[in-house]
Amino acid sequence: MSQVAQRGTLFVCPTPLGNLEDITLRVLRVLKEVDLIAAENTQHTQKLLHHFDIHKPMVSYYDSGSSEAKEEKLIEKLNQGKSIALVSSAGTPLVSDPGFKLVRRCYEEGLSVVSLPGPSACVTALVASGLPTNQFFFAGFLSSKSKARKTMLKQVKSFPATLVFYEAPHRILESLKDCLEVLGDRPAALVRELTKIHEEVIGGTLSLIVKKVEERPPKGEITLVIAGEEAPEEIEPGQLKQEIEALVEKGVSIREASREIAKKYDISKNKVYALAHNLTR
Repeated sequence: MSQVAQRGTLFVCPTPLGNLEDITLRVLRVLKEVDLIAAENTQHTQKLLHHFDIHKPMVSYYDSGSSEAKEEKLIEKLNQGKSIALVSSAGTPLVSDPGFKLVRRCYEEGLSVVSLPGPSACVTALVASGLPTNQFFFAGFLSSKSKARKTMLKQVKSFPATLVFYEAPHRILESLKDCLEVLGDRPAALVRELTKIHEEVIGGTLSLIVKKVEERPPKGEITLVIAGEEAPEEIEPGQLKQEIEALVEKGVSIREASREIAKKYDISKNKVYALAHNLTR
């Protein structure tokens, strides 16, 4: 039996970032079988539905002053046994797109939610960047104001994970300059127009990407991927012992020697002090 036959189910349906071939067979089936489609942008979604010859009633659902009223109507329909597909303009709904409040309400109402896998600009850009993928932190859109943007960047500066941001083309140069100022000249990649004709990955360091953007301002949807902070250099016990003994021979106390070495390698002073005592016994 099809999952859509279940009553009162909300289906979260990812749609293509650009290339229409990226929609899954499962999403197409669900869009054809649900009773209603809730779309972030009905005109944009209508083009997708027309391409795949899908004819379903559609309502708009996006974050605005009237979103609560729209949410209530959708919950009412779900409680009546209607199945609804939630779609954003592109990619996976809820990822920097409206929808999480509706999903939360569904759980509060005891309604079923089925999240379908599919395209996501965040993950696609991360993989294309050539930067570490074992850990990453998705921060969504950077603030449009420089002061708030710098504050946000300072909050994630020490994260060891790769950083992923969305940004608009008209703000990208100023945002890159703020990233360079706050984070330092880290490896990074500017990924734009994913899956579309003019898809491009501009890699290098932040300073190099700034120069390239100044020479040729990019257009289209942009995802910015930046390397996380490198882990502090590990000190071999033998090296630590030699440096401590050298300082002590010059008349420096163990406590002061620990303080100097901790500052040099950016590690805990207490940790160095404890190791120093063990090594000098």
